[in-house]
Amino acid sequence: MGKATFSLLSILLLARHGQSLFISDGIQNVHQPSFLQLNRPSSSSDTCEQTYGFLPCTTTILGNLFLMLAYGYLMLRAAICLSTGSELLLNILGSGVIGGFLLPVLGAFPDALLILVSGLSGSKETAQNQVSIGMGLLAGSTVMLLTWLWGSCVVTGKCDLSEDSIALDSQDSKWCSLIGSGVTTDSPTSYAARIMLISVIPFFIVQLQAVFKSSSGKRIAILVSLVVSIAFLLSYCLYQVFQTWIQERSRKYAKLKLVMSGIIRSVQKDPLGWPLIKNGKPNTPVLEKIFQRIDQDSNEYISPAELRALIVGIDFHGINLNADDAVMIVMRDFDTSHDNKIRKLANDFTEIATGEYALLTAKSDDVLENVENVPLVWFQAASLLLLGTVIAAVFADPLIDAVENFSSATSIPSFFVSFIAMPLATNSSEAVSAIIFARRKKETTTSLTFSEIYGSATMNNTLCLAVFLALVYFRNLTWDFSAEVLVILIVCIVMGLFASFRTTYQLWTCFVAFLFYPLSLALVYVLDYCFGWS
Repeated sequence: MGKATFSLLSILLLARHGQSLFISDGIQNVHQPSFLQLNRPSSSSDTCEQTYGFLPCTTTILGNLFLMLAYGYLMLRAAICLSTGSELLLNILGSGVIGGFLLPVLGAFPDALLILVSGLSGSKETAQNQVSIGMGLLAGSTVMLLTWLWGSCVVTGKCDLSEDSIALDSQDSKWCSLIGSGVTTDSPTSYAARIMLISVIPFFIVQLQAVFKSSSGKRIAILVSLVVSIAFLLSYCLYQVFQTWIQERSRKYAKLKLVMSGIIRSVQKDPLGWPLIKNGKPNTPVLEKIFQRIDQDSNEYISPAELRALIVGIDFHGINLNADDAVMIVMRDFDTSHDNKIRKLANDFTEIATGEYALLTAKSDDVLENVENVPLVWFQAASLLLLGTVIAAVFADPLIDAVENFSSATSIPSFFVSFIAMPLATNSSEAVSAIIFARRKKETTTSLTFSEIYGSATMNNTLCLAVFLALVYFRNLTWDFSAEVLVILIVCIVMGLFASFRTTYQLWTCFVAFLFYPLSLALVYVLDYCFGWS
């Protein structure tokens, strides 16, 4: 992370001192080419206010787009640091009070912080304008999780369905059969969906403010919804403490990511530094070299002993890997010829080398059982959490300003800009991980993936909503988000009910999920800008 992040920081700081094509120093007004303004007339009075007095700012479209990408990338790095640090803590501490309270909050921290910043700074008028960015993030993050990410996991994880409508692990011969292929999850995944469904109750309550004509009645509805959302958040965390199955699933998901990233790092250590994937396809020459390095006796296959040597040589962030159990699981999953050998000519090794596999698909939880050098792992976890928190805290406000300035430059309402762009800054890493795990085409990894999606949506509906309602109530802001809340309710209820009472999702369901995303944006636009519904 270090070089990329610090290089980006250097660009942002150096941009302040130059008079580039689209970055202004906030003091001098440099004439901008008209095409950057989408044919809007340039005015010498156009200025922008630098965040913290020194970060770059601009009034142009491309300039603000660049800043959105830059600050969004930094927020993404913050989310990755927080996620990795919390996963290390979860592996150290296991299920308990810390895992039930602290770690779920850390997962939603970047979103909650951005929502807080959107309405915390500046005057009441400024907060009223910027808080729609927070609502855009809240709605966009939840809708993204339950629409295109949910649908993408169905597409990438689909397998052939049996006569009993059960997905057959690793069998995908029906290609685009809308009813003959799909994914199957376990019962606890349906429980996670039901919990998410219950968590939308505060949205119902806050919608009641439309019934009241007086401002005091509206504030009471907002306050009640705030109290209920906090109560739901505490109840959800307490439930995880005493019913540890949610924590255990999160722990398995964290271990899965840890092991996969470790082996990917290991196989990528090619002497020439060549990529494993070239033009979207496996880089066969590089894979041949890696195979030869693992195949120590050059007999054209990887034996259990050679595989064990590879696994033992990987540093899994201080986690002690039970190598014998890991070898048994990898052999069971990737030995397609069933002769206790992984052959070069099969797809087995290609799939392993490109990271498209899951080591922890066994029912046994003994593959990763101990933590060695606990102080070092504690230090790594604490450092990542601190670094992620600092980056998120420092760059949340500049990102909000960039979104607002981009909205002003393009005349696109800030809610829509935030709805589309902001979730990419905080959730893209988890989205990529979810899709990769779904591609393993195993019921176990698919179940963990969908459980994480429902858990993230639950935290949005409790913690992030509570932060937003607190802003509106304590800053006495005007509530005009009924259309946005309605969209969240519709998506959560439809997807929650669907996932609560069935465990197999046929391929056609992905198109329903995908369709909800543009429909959500269209519904908000129609209700707000055509009917004036607030």
